Amino acid sequence: MADVEKVVLEAMKKAGKPVRPGDVAKMTGLDSKEVSAAIQNLKKEGKVISPKKCYWAPK
Repeated sequence: MADVEKVVLEAMKKAGKPVRPGDVAKMTGLDSKEVSAAIQNLKKEGKVISPKKCYWAPK
């Protein structure tokens, strides 16, 4: 798992609720495009789920 993906996953866990990529970008200071790419990779790895449209949460 890449460093960006670890940061994104940790931010999602700290949020404690489903979040949008833009929210994660604000929480981490990362670019929203980086966050979206990391989320897609985490999705492929089965580490995040989308409980509702445009929101993501750790599994």
